[in-house]
Amino acid sequence: MKNKAVKIGRNTPCPCGSGKKYKNCCRNKKKEISIKEEYKRRYDIHIKEPHQIEGIRESGVLLMSILDKVEKMIKPGLKTDDINTFVHEETVKAGAVPAPLNYRGFPKSVCVSVNEVICHGIPGDRVLNDGDIVNVDITPILGGYYSDASKTFFVGTPDEKAKKIVSVAAESLKRGIETVTPGATVGDIGYAIQSYAESQSCSVVREFVGHGVGVDFHEQPQVLHFGARGKGVPFVPGMVFTIEPMINLGKKELHVLEDRWTAVTNDGSLSAQFEQTILVTENGWESLTPYEL
Repeated sequence: MKNKAVKIGRNTPCPCGSGKKYKNCCRNKKKEISIKEEYKRRYDIHIKEPHQIEGIRESGVLLMSILDKVEKMIKPGLKTDDINTFVHEETVKAGAVPAPLNYRGFPKSVCVSVNEVICHGIPGDRVLNDGDIVNVDITPILGGYYSDASKTFFVGTPDEKAKKIVSVAAESLKRGIETVTPGATVGDIGYAIQSYAESQSCSVVREFVGHGVGVDFHEQPQVLHFGARGKGVPFVPGMVFTIEPMINLGKKELHVLEDRWTAVTNDGSLSAQFEQTILVTENGWESLTPYEL
């Protein structure tokens, strides 16, 4: 005789012996496992386990404590390398490692991008002047877990152009984050950011994108800050990635300097960026590097 497959009802006791109904026990576990395996196979996306999420969250707490201290030290006359020294020392003192240092040859522990610099500014002798804007992008590795966030700060008293681009960049990130929920897609983020930024007569950088993060510096998926609703990878709980729109006051075109890192606007216009590490939850999202936008 052939063994007949027995179908387990949703409301029957779970075969594992927990005493719970099957729908509230192993049925969900099997679904979670299949989603995790499917996303790894199809998209090379690492759905995070609860203990990994907690590790990323702890890294994020450290990151935000350092970024808050950096904000207080920003003033005219400060060298960008002073920011690097401070971030490096605070990271190491906490038992963490600055992820940017020596990453693909990057020579410093933090990216510091001033005015027309879009991203990947290498700290050095550049002095911050009154009216500048400066983005500080920090990524610590704590206990093997990565978090990633940045903010753009005013140096001294900003003019109207500086106020506008920083405001638009912050609101762009906020609108991108607010689209995140299970079943939404990466394209929803891009659409929200692009449609808002362009409505403010600003432009969205195309060459640099958000990315998965947590157990490595850069993971899948890539998170574009432009695009169409409903396109791209659908979100499921346990996904962790950055959203980090780079918004230019002028045109979107850029070039990279001879140092092979520093990206600047072609037209010399101001560029601003805000970034947070986002977790997809059962009902929406959680920022693992939270700050007010």
